[in-house]
Amino acid sequence: MYTTSIAIQVLPDITDIDKICTIVDSVIEYIASTGCHYMVGPFETTVEGDFETLMSIIKRCQEIPIELGAPSTKAYVKIFHNPHGVLTIGEKTDKYR
Repeated sequence: MYTTSIAIQVLPDITDIDKICTIVDSVIEYIASTGCHYMVGPFETTVEGDFETLMSIIKRCQEIPIELGAPSTKAYVKIFHNPHGVLTIGEKTDKYR
């Protein structure tokens, strides 16, 4: 049972589209490396897990673009937290696939 679900969109402050894609790919690779269940969408990546883990993921997703040369970065984050459990990605989307 997951207690928290986040959706995160990372926007490096760069105009070079190839560099943006490289940075976003690196952020997604990091998310994949955490072992959390996630799904990449066209605008954001949804991640499921416990609250503390997901908050640390949000933090790291801000650090990666800077480390890769972005002068700054923005993120849009949605957080749904319920200590009794949240609907999973599958419960929300499987009926549409």
